Order: sequence, then structure tokens, then C-alpha cells
Amino acid sequence: MNRLLISAAHKSSGKTTLSIGLCAAFRHQGLQVQPFKKGPDYIDPMWLGQAAGRPCHNLDFYTMSHAEILQTLQQQSAGADLALIEGNKGLYDGLDIEGSNSNAALARLTATPVILVIDVQGMTRGIAPLILGYQSFEPELNIAGVIFNQIRGDRHEAKLRAVVEHYTNVPVVGAVHHDPRLAITERHLGLIPSNENRESAEKIDAIGELIADQVDLNRLQALAGQAPALDSVAETTAPAALSAPDVRLGIARDEAFGFYYPGDLEALQQAGAELIAINTLRDHQLPDIDGLFIGGGFPESRLPELAANQSLREAIHAAIESGMPVYAECGGLMYLCRQIQWRGETQPMVGAIAADVVMHDRPQGRGYVRLRETGAGPWPDDGAGSSRREFPAHEFHYSALENLAQPQVFAYEVLRGTGIDGQHDGLVYKNLLACYAHLRDTGHHHWARRFIELIRRHRANRIDV
Repeated sequence: MNRLLISAAHKSSGKTTLSIGLCAAFRHQGLQVQPFKKGPDYIDPMWLGQAAGRPCHNLDFYTMSHAEILQTLQQQSAGADLALIEGNKGLYDGLDIEGSNSNAALARLTATPVILVIDVQGMTRGIAPLILGYQSFEPELNIAGVIFNQIRGDRHEAKLRAVVEHYTNVPVVGAVHHDPRLAITERHLGLIPSNENRESAEKIDAIGELIADQVDLNRLQALAGQAPALDSVAETTAPAALSAPDVRLGIARDEAFGFYYPGDLEALQQAGAELIAINTLRDHQLPDIDGLFIGGGFPESRLPELAANQSLREAIHAAIESGMPVYAECGGLMYLCRQIQWRGETQPMVGAIAADVVMHDRPQGRGYVRLRETGAGPWPDDGAGSSRREFPAHEFHYSALENLAQPQVFAYEVLRGTGIDGQHDGLVYKNLLACYAHLRDTGHHHWARRFIELIRRHRANRIDV
């Protein structure tokens, strides 16, 4: 499996834009590129997946075992010519002093050559000790090449190349000049998601052309080909798919809601779900479904449209009141509350949750979380004692709930993180489970099959009645 890990000396070095461009450029050459993103991010993978034409999968030390990371890398890269992993933060940055969850640790685990992206604004001779230091800090790491970013002219590029060639043995495989055409509009969580950007395809093509002109794609392919073969890893994920789907699961997918892990969607399908797309901005009624999944996103950016679609809001409210199993994460939780207030504007939402949402200027919950099930959640136990299990997840929200009616039932106790009230997450109402935490279906917590089993049981009980 030919593969590369794109990392950087520090965050905000341009590695995401570069990775998007590489996916598009290689795809334009006719190659099948399988993208991956380190960490729990949703937004960068949406752009990478669109650029590559294949869903981008996350590789995350906190929510996945080492075996699951290797298994995901191997399984999802099947049939691809090149696997491209985009790192997060800097190459050696991580949660602990040992760097156990750093990009470097991922490169070592997966035996993947590293391409180091360096923002060279204001640099000339100083780039040499930077590269030499990164090489010597973990000598066993294969820093296979370097790409300059934000070059300010041909003379600047020539000086940098001369310095690197004179003082180091690391090949320069690209030199990307400062160009406003490479910029992608950002919001508080990073890039504007590609599902909100109607010109995303054109933007990706333009970035791909610019990167192709300034990066040696053939050299990168050769370096990717130097990655050693990986040993096969035993299956660690959910069981194989059923012979045919028997549950119709609605899933909100539009400009307001788009944060879904491809692996989780696969797990839902393996559990027996047929995924039925729902547009919360344009669909006025719910389709024929047995359950509903509303993931994260930015509902605050579509307040007028969401509020204007009163018929769908009322249909979702009625479905929840009738006991339809519904799962909502973060943006989905916000949508199900009474109203959302943002930038002086307040708009009505679904109203199934007796609380109001207020957006703040600073994050109200951010980072990895650890939850423990209270036993009060609606999802059935999977037979492995899951109803009281602890498991990892993550959260990133600028909103908070106010005027939350009391008392409330919660599915989770927050051991690390913020959740809904600092102590609890996973608000339960009838067969609705809504939380700020984003879950991942991994060996730590196979939530997908439990959710589908709840839907199955509810449907059977409704038919019996």
C-alpha cells in the first residue's frame, strides 16, 4: 500500500489546503486516492473526501485502538493507488509529553513516510536547523520530504532550496507560493464545511491545479512507494452486514447538518439500516422511516431557512412525541430545542427538548471527553454490559442550553468534558437521545447496532399494538 502522511512543523501551516490539492491533483491524473484524517475532525475530511472522490476516514488514538487504526487504514485503502493521511497540529504535538497520540506516533504505527509542510514566511537559512531538529528529535521517523508553503517569490524559493540542499539530506518536493486563490473561508471550527460551499467543486479543482504546478507529484508517488508492507490485522469492528437492510433510518444531510463519520454510517448499514437522506431546509415532511439521526453541523448558519420549514419541524416534533427512536448530536441537539439565539437573532426550532440554545463567542465545550452510561438511556444493552460502560468521545460547541426544564433524564455521566450541564450529557426524552458529545462506533462503544436494535424493537411493538 503506497502511502504518505502530510504533517507540518506547527498548526496553521497550510497542510489541509495542500492535502486537498494533492487529492485533487492525483485524482486528475487518474489515480484512486484514499484520504484519511488524524483526529476527530469532521470538516477537513469533508473537503478531503470530495477532493479524492472517496469518503475520508478518521484515524484517532483516543477513540480507536492501535489495531483498529491499522485495520481501518488497510481496509479502506483496498483498491486505492495511494493512501494520503493528513495530520493535525504539528508533527510532534500531542496530549502528553511522550507524544503518544502525535502525528509522529501515527507515522510510526503505520510505518508511513512523512512529508513535512513548512510555512516559510520570513525564513531563509533558519529552515535548516528546523528540519535537522525535526529529524534528530525522533531519528527513527522517516521524514521523506519537505514542501515549502507561503513562498514570497522566486528568489525566496531559490534561497530556501539552496539552504536545504546544502545542510540536509531531505528532498524538497514542492514549493507553494503565496496565492489568495488557495484560501478557503474559515469559521470558528476551521474551514467552512464543503456541504455549505456551493462552489466547493470548483474551488477544489482550482487548488488541485495550483498544487500540481508547484509540487512534484511523481516524486511524491515514488516516496509513497517506499512505505513497507503492513502485517494483516484481525477484525476488531462490528459484525458483518445483514443479508438485507430491514430498518429505514432517516439521516439529516444538507447545508445545516453534515457531520457524520463514514465508519459510523457503515456501522449503521452493517446493523441493518437503509440510510434515507433528509433535507431539513427543503423537505416539508418526513419520508417513510423507522428512526431518525440528526448529526452535527452549523444550524445557526441556517436559522431563517430552518425556522421557515415549519411543516418539517412539526413533523419531527410529532414523531418524537409518538416515540420514534431519534438520535441527535450537537447541532442536532440544538435543532431539537425550542429556539436558537445567535448574533441578536432568535428563531424557533423543533421544540421537542424543553430548552433554549444560546451561541457564545468562546467554546463552551471543546476536546476529548469520557462518558459513563447511567443506565437510563433508551438504547438496549448489546449483551456485553454496555449499559454502564465508560467510553471516549469528543465535543466542540460554542452553544449552551439555557432554561432547561427540570428534572431531566440523562444517559451519560460526564467524567471528562462539559456535556450539557458540566456533569451530564445525553438528554433522554421518550426514545430520543440527544447529546453534545460526538460518538464513534469503535471497539470502545458500538453504538450503531444498539440504536438500530432500539428502532427494531419499537417498530415491532408498534406493529403488535
